Amino acid sequence: MPTLQRPTEIDVDESVDAIMRRWPQTIRVFLEFRMKCVGCPIATFHSIRDSYLEHRVDLDRFVAALQSAIT
Repeated sequence: MPTLQRPTEIDVDESVDAIMRRWPQTIRVFLEFRMKCVGCPIATFHSIRDSYLEHRVDLDRFVAALQSAIT
């Protein structure tokens, strides 16, 4: 039976909660960027794109840091 591989690329339209659940090592990235997403009830509704706008961080730098954490 073939094994299913999980995607290894951050999708900016995926919810913050889903990203942190799939790759718990990304939690430290949110904290390093001083984002208050960890434990936030809105994390299940906010995408990565929403949260970078909300917290005014550089999207490219943030996604690169998330990507680095999961690879």
